[in-house]
Amino acid sequence: MAGDYELRRFRPSRVGEEGYERTREWIKAVGAGFYDKRRSEDLIAKTAAAFVADGRELTGVYQPGPVPTGTFGPEVPVATFATFRKTLNAGYGALVPAHLVTAVTVRTSHRRRGILRRLMTEDLARAKADGVPIAALTASEASIYRRFGFGVATTERRVALATGPRFRLSVPTDGRVEAADPSVLMELAPAVFERAHRATPGSIERQERYRHAAAGQWDRDGGGEDRALRAALHFDVDGVPDGYVTYAFQGWEHEPHTMEVRDLVAATPEAYLALWDFLGSLDLVRRIVWSEAPADDPLAWALDDSRAIRAEAAQDMLWLRILDVPAALEARRYGVDGSLVLEVVDGLGMAAGRYRLAVDGGTAKVSRADGELPDLVLDAAELASLYVGGVRATILREAGRISEENPGAALAAERLFAVERPAHCLTHF
Repeated sequence: MAGDYELRRFRPSRVGEEGYERTREWIKAVGAGFYDKRRSEDLIAKTAAAFVADGRELTGVYQPGPVPTGTFGPEVPVATFATFRKTLNAGYGALVPAHLVTAVTVRTSHRRRGILRRLMTEDLARAKADGVPIAALTASEASIYRRFGFGVATTERRVALATGPRFRLSVPTDGRVEAADPSVLMELAPAVFERAHRATPGSIERQERYRHAAAGQWDRDGGGEDRALRAALHFDVDGVPDGYVTYAFQGWEHEPHTMEVRDLVAATPEAYLALWDFLGSLDLVRRIVWSEAPADDPLAWALDDSRAIRAEAAQDMLWLRILDVPAALEARRYGVDGSLVLEVVDGLGMAAGRYRLAVDGGTAKVSRADGELPDLVLDAAELASLYVGGVRATILREAGRISEENPGAALAAERLFAVERPAHCLTHF
């Protein structure tokens, strides 16, 4: 990054606190970078308060000198970057500390000057120095982040479910589902999500905004009350809430009459299917759509007519970046025992090296293996893709992303990194 920029890291401030104007201008710059509608002052204040609750660190890149007349002033950053810490479910209930990267923007007129590279490389180095084994992000563009060692770890699908006569589950559901006022989710949603988070490989702990959105207090456009939102809760056989869904009707002018799922969180497979059974039984509705469905969805297998559900699109969701190979691999648990020598290639040098992964009793020990021949050679991005079991090693081998030096090693890696349930991430950040 050229010397005519100034990089500032700071903690966000709430309305009335010292530093709020800096936070306010930073939030406005992020909105401009993602082509959002201009935010109201109320939404900016609400966003700032949520950032404080998340414990975020904000980074802005500024022009310290004069700027052309009529353009954004020097108090508005030309690039933004933010991070906060949450946990990642790496399988079998292992919650691993994760460094979450978000709000990455560079103003068009300041691109190709090394700004993003400096922001990312310095930040990842700081996270590694803090002892965090893995970083994560969700990407607005799929072509940007592999160069920094990030790999796709989970995917999601937009699905459309035909209801009415075609909809019927082939298995009975447990517990009960009842409609509820969304406002109850302000307190209930975090508790239900925490159970789901602990049960779902690939899950990222959620940020403050989610419970406000679930409770109908933060609509998608202006940040005000979401008057279209509806909610339902699933209770297990003991009457304990273990799932919820929020949804909104798209209007009578839409044919077929369609309900959009906004959020669906289930701590158990039984709760997941029961919530879908509820949605599929809504009167006057002939179609349910959801943009964040898991890539490996049990619903299709639970329907009498599997063609009633259709995937309209699929895309990458969670991207991971291994910062410390021994720490990351030892932090998760494994369903089978085995041993592999992995040669990790890393253009940034953070994870590069040859390592022996030895699993005994579901627990890993990782050691340097510089004098041994590797079983697999892979980039840090591919190791990240394998980490939560959402991507198969044999697929990466066939795609030319993994070099199998020892026949059968990719299949062995696939078995080692397999997890107890399909990996899925329901947290966008």
